[in-house]
Amino acid sequence: MMDQGRKMMEFSKQVLQKVSFDKRLFKKELIKARRWLGQHDQLVLKAWCLATFGHIYKDVIVEVFQTTMRT
Repeated sequence: MMDQGRKMMEFSKQVLQKVSFDKRLFKKELIKARRWLGQHDQLVLKAWCLATFGHIYKDVIVEVFQTTMRT
């Protein structure tokens, strides 16, 4: 199970990097990634997103993760 979560996390990071040129696509894929991940991995993804894309999409990242985290 942990291996599956790690794979989803890596896949999500790859997708987000590929769509980072477009704000709308980035937000759409970030929402999808959140749905796939457990609560702990969502926190890890949020931190990674802020570190990697915070200078461009901080408003989007904060908005997507502002809603109650679902497992």
